[in-house]
Amino acid sequence: MTKSAQHILEEVFGYRCFRHHQKDIIQTLIQGRDVMTLMPTGGGKSLCYQIPALVREGTGIVVSPLIALMKDQVDALRQLGIRAAFLNSTLSFEEVRATEQALREGGLDILYVAPERLLTEHMLALLEASRIALFAIDEAHCVSQWGHDFRREYQQLSILHQRFPGVPRIALTATADQRTRAEIIAQLGLEQAAVFINSFDRPNIRYALSEGQNAREQLWRFLEREHPRDAGIVYCLSRKKVESIAAWLNDRGRVALPYHAGLADEVRHRHQERFLREEGVIVVATIAFGMGIDKPDVRFVAHLNLPKSIEAYYQETGRAGRDGLPANAWMAYGLQDVITLRQMMQEGDGDERYKRVAHQKLEAMLGLCELTTCRRRALLEYFGEACEAPCGNCDNCLSPPQTWDGSEAARKALSCVYRTGQRFGVNYVIDVLCGKDDARIHHNGHHRLSTYGIGGELNNTEWRSLFRQLIARRYLEVDLEGHGTLRLTDLCRPLLRGEAGIELRRLRKAERTSKKNKAAGGHLRPQDASLFEALRRLRLTLAEAQGVPPYVIFHDSTLMEMARIRPRSLDEMRAISGIGEHKLKRYGQVFLETIASHTTREPVDTGAEATPEEA
Repeated sequence: MTKSAQHILEEVFGYRCFRHHQKDIIQTLIQGRDVMTLMPTGGGKSLCYQIPALVREGTGIVVSPLIALMKDQVDALRQLGIRAAFLNSTLSFEEVRATEQALREGGLDILYVAPERLLTEHMLALLEASRIALFAIDEAHCVSQWGHDFRREYQQLSILHQRFPGVPRIALTATADQRTRAEIIAQLGLEQAAVFINSFDRPNIRYALSEGQNAREQLWRFLEREHPRDAGIVYCLSRKKVESIAAWLNDRGRVALPYHAGLADEVRHRHQERFLREEGVIVVATIAFGMGIDKPDVRFVAHLNLPKSIEAYYQETGRAGRDGLPANAWMAYGLQDVITLRQMMQEGDGDERYKRVAHQKLEAMLGLCELTTCRRRALLEYFGEACEAPCGNCDNCLSPPQTWDGSEAARKALSCVYRTGQRFGVNYVIDVLCGKDDARIHHNGHHRLSTYGIGGELNNTEWRSLFRQLIARRYLEVDLEGHGTLRLTDLCRPLLRGEAGIELRRLRKAERTSKKNKAAGGHLRPQDASLFEALRRLRLTLAEAQGVPPYVIFHDSTLMEMARIRPRSLDEMRAISGIGEHKLKRYGQVFLETIASHTTREPVDTGAEATPEEA
């Protein structure tokens, strides 16, 4: 590694050593070669292009799909003394002109640009008149129609290779299966690029997926138990549900803000700003929220509906715990989620091949939900990464699910679907199985069927769980024309004939919970808690005075290290991970004063050597 890159890592960013493949990626870019890299959220992707942009001559151009987040990214870089700027529609004419002039004159280290603006002839001509160090294409999965955040403009970014053949490019994403990776390479012309695939594992995130009965109350118990004061994201499938859940959380005393595409731009921007800048705010959102969010102290991501793919689930849950501290990925899903998503996919605009792939991705997500073994192992294997042993930090590892021989009950369910003519939905079939005295059942003559009333061994909730598992395993399919009726598939024949059996997950009892994931203070000693809170208050005061999010000053992990080590001088503070020279000069003395005035110095615990977080 060149001395200048190591020097920048230590002096500017405040880290002692590289991690994952950062060192090799940075060296490859500095040498002028293209790079394609997959690195988990929080794994340090930004450093992979920021450091080469500072080493190479010229300005690093970062293509970013979300203009709403560019200001915070630029603010964070400016806190480090880096000459950063952005060009997007939020700027005035004078601000745009000044930024363009700075680019032409070599006065910028890094410039963020939205793909729509980058592709204009004016912008391309401006870049040709400037010295460009590299192009970084962030969120590169947006180029793929198989990805979960497809942006048509991204498919035109191959023009960078044509217009600037001598400028190295790096495409970065946190989530892409093999199909998506292949399309990224093909669409962007990266066939000669060096490819670096880091581990997808996020060991600090605890995964827990549960059945969706009383999901709202389950969510509240989870928040009360694990995150009574923490910031987090709650994802819902519909705008209506987003609004209702946000209102419900507010009524219960939490600060919860809705976010979806139906809100006015100024409302979404205001809610996003509050989430980034205030402590303990919960955003309740559709998938319209989250890509590019670099808030490091999101302690949980909760799903109240089923994501449409494992890629989407991994990307969304990856927004938790970017600082490396413990975080939770919690989900409650139900049968209706499966039906709704399949209907949405069938009614979508894609061709038959696209719909077929989308359905396959949903089936893989369902498989993860109904799994009885380690969740993390299944996640990693989906992305082609071997996992040698169970993780010990997911719900199935911490509280192994019980299974039961559901063969006879499944045969009853399948027979009832068949005998009612494969013309009814789950609720009606369950009513027949349970022998409900219902006018509709009598009108249809189904009270005379042999399957009427034979399902007394299970209650309504248990039958719904059984039907969900039969659908997930493709023994049953749901009519996708909007009626939700059940139909048998060919897979069910051996089961119906008694030639095969089926093991099913038993419903978890509501009171059964895993050990608490101590996310809020995972690396904090009890004797350091009050000093840590004092440092957080100081950070918040400084951030509010500058109009920036608190984390761009210091991450929680840096404050925790301060509280543990309690430095007495700038030299001692310099050794703390995440404090570069610019921040040391700007903030070191005021933080030292708070540490000195708060408590008597404790014995120093140096701990393990810290590693760089995502800038």
